[in-house]
Amino acid sequence: MRAAAGLPLPERQIGLAAHDFQQAVAADRVYLTRAKRDAEAETIPSRWLNRMLNLMGGLPDRSGPEALARMRARGAEWLALAQAVARPPAPVPPAARPSPIPPLPLFPDLPVTDVSLLIRDPYAVYAKRVLGLRALPPLRPQPDASLRGQTLHAIVEALLHSRPTPDTSPEVLRDRFLALTDRVLADEVPWPAARAFWSARIARIADRIVADELTRLAEGRPMVVEHRGKVPVADLGITLTAKPDRIDLLTDNRVVVYDYKSGTPPTDAMIRHFDKQLMLEAAMARRGGFDALGPVDVAGLRYIQLGGEGKTHPREHDDLIEAETWDGFVRLLRSYVTGEAGFTAMRAPQSTSYAGDYDHLARYGEWALTDAAAPRKVGDHHG
Repeated sequence: MRAAAGLPLPERQIGLAAHDFQQAVAADRVYLTRAKRDAEAETIPSRWLNRMLNLMGGLPDRSGPEALARMRARGAEWLALAQAVARPPAPVPPAARPSPIPPLPLFPDLPVTDVSLLIRDPYAVYAKRVLGLRALPPLRPQPDASLRGQTLHAIVEALLHSRPTPDTSPEVLRDRFLALTDRVLADEVPWPAARAFWSARIARIADRIVADELTRLAEGRPMVVEHRGKVPVADLGITLTAKPDRIDLLTDNRVVVYDYKSGTPPTDAMIRHFDKQLMLEAAMARRGGFDALGPVDVAGLRYIQLGGEGKTHPREHDDLIEAETWDGFVRLLRSYVTGEAGFTAMRAPQSTSYAGDYDHLARYGEWALTDAAAPRKVGDHHG
């Protein structure tokens, strides 16, 4: 049947394999190996290997057995090396939970987006900012949550750059919003299925986003849109930097700090304990951290959700909470600068259901979250 179909015969493949083997086995140095086990069971030597061993073992004048013994002795050296790698000769104690205290200076600046990481997983900030390590991009990019967030941010940023006014009709602004969505998706997302899903997501919330945007424009105007600002942190030699999604200057000369969220916005409790980004951006605005504004009073914090129903979520804010947040941040940063605290791995993780970029470097798994950390000076004569 194979011959009738014009396919090569099995015997030809066997002959070619024998030819290739004969060419290889005639080399100056040859290693003959076989696996003792496959996935599930013991294996047996091939008939060819058995015949070769029998032949060499039965040659007269013991030349064959002696040559076979020397071959096995040379192979045993490689087997011993492989076993030494697979089974270290002495037990290796597991790594302790790391909590390094590096020498000064730590880092010249700290993005406000890393503050929650400094609270939850200080070791990740140490690896990222002190050691300068970054995760490699994936070999095969995918339309993941990170790209979705970046793309949705780019869409609403494009809407602001189109300079809508409070007098723009909702219908015109909605059509512009959807046209900008199609343009950004075509430029940034080369996956048709992802484009379709994300376009539908924007179309579902377009009316709500447009209505709320016209309300925001009636209250004030965007003054900071993805523009970087900075504020020196006390006398610590570190500058806090930020690139807010949006800060609007109201008609009463106060500002509202906005943040776009593709997922669920943090609660007031999360903001008080961990997610300090928006509150610290407000503190930076009060301290004149953004050139377009100068020192200003802050009227409030709001999250604009680019998903769900597209609602705008105000969050609790007053001068006292903002001041306490800034003072707490300065105390936290000072504890790392002075060496009072070490950069402990996974100090207060929000979730352990996924691997962090630096979990392997911290040797997570050799130690558990219940293990105590032992701060240790690194990078100088102490260790």
